[in-house]
This record gives sequence, structure tokens and C-alpha cells, in this order.
Amino acid sequence: MQDQRARLDWRAGDVPVSCRYDDPYFSLEDGLAETRHVFLDGNDLPDRFCDGFCVAELGFGTGLNMLVVAEAWAALGTPGTLHLTSFEAHPMEPADMARALGAFPMLAPRAARLVAGWQSGAARIDLGDGALLEVIIGDARRTLPAWTGRADAWFLDGFAPARNPELWEPDLMAAVAAHTAPGGTAATYTAAGHVRRALAAAGMDVARVPGYGRKRHMTRARMLR
Repeated sequence: MQDQRARLDWRAGDVPVSCRYDDPYFSLEDGLAETRHVFLDGNDLPDRFCDGFCVAELGFGTGLNMLVVAEAWAALGTPGTLHLTSFEAHPMEPADMARALGAFPMLAPRAARLVAGWQSGAARIDLGDGALLEVIIGDARRTLPAWTGRADAWFLDGFAPARNPELWEPDLMAAVAAHTAPGGTAATYTAAGHVRRALAAAGMDVARVPGYGRKRHMTRARMLR
């Protein structure tokens, strides 16, 4: 897997940028606020949390999104377990992950858990407060169809469709829908028409809504069945 590791450049201090896709892993302005707006608000979280709730993600990256949702889970004090599953083709080196997450000191205790588990190669990482994370390494076009789980909420966070079209193909969006629980949702920062059409074709009710920062629009979707 070494040749598939993420290769990074750094901008604005400690914002990692993919050399492969020439795209930042999170907003140059405020990655934390972006995650909350797009992925938490976009999936009506934390209001929907319950024991056994499952969040799945395309594009694990630095792990920021999963840390933020784990923090929201802990803050709400919901009893039970939050299941987190992310799909990542190009895993980041632990030192790079630690550097990137160092920009968010409010997440430091949970980030330390993540980095330690990532460094050890643990199959599942305990993020604390009942949040359990699994990261499935490999091309999501192969690994997602083989996944046996179903998500209550999806974070679609691959690099921009124009730069990483493979992660936004219609067949993969159909796999997302097929692995969504009844009434489940999906959210993404992109409002690209072909992404919205693919989700709609897969049986989801799709809406274009206000985006974060300079991005005028983003996409929310809900499973109709």
C-alpha cells in the first residue's frame, strides 16, 4: 500500500493539499466550521443520533470529519454506540495526520486517540464516548459494494469531482444509496449537476442548498425508501 500513500503539500500553515489531486483536504478558511455546516447540518446531526447510529464516509483524509461527529455525539451524551466507517484509497502518514489535526486544538484529546490507533494499524479505533471507527483502505468502487453495512448518514467528501471523478461515478453513487438505511441521508460540499443526478437516479430525494464560505451551494439527499 506504500505507493498508494497520500503525497502532500502544505498551505496556509498546516492545511494539507493532495499532490495527486491538487486539492486541499479541508477549507483554507475554517475546516472545522466547514465540516459542521456541510456534514453535520447537512445530515441533521446531532438531532438524529441514537444508539447504533451509523455514519459512513467517502474520503477519510485527515480524519477531521469523524472526529467532529464523535465530538458532537459526546456532547449530546447519547448512550450506546456510534458506528463510523470511512473509505480511503490513499491513507495519510500518521505524522502528517497529526500535523494537520494540530490546527484544531479543541479536538486534541480525541485526535490523539485517532493518531495512536492509526499508527498502530488497529482494525477499529476507539475514539472515546462510544464512538468506534473503522477505515476501509482501497478503491471505494470495489470496497463499498462489498461492505455489509448500511449508513444512517453519509459524508461524501472525496476531492472535487473535476479532480477526482472516480469517487463520484454514477455506479459509486448507486452503491452509496444501496448502502443507506431507509430514511437515511447524505451530504456533500459539491453541487455538481452530475453528482446530484446520480444520487437522484439511485433513488434519493436530492436538494441543492446553501454551501459553506465561498461555495454558493452544496447537496443534501435523503433515501426515499
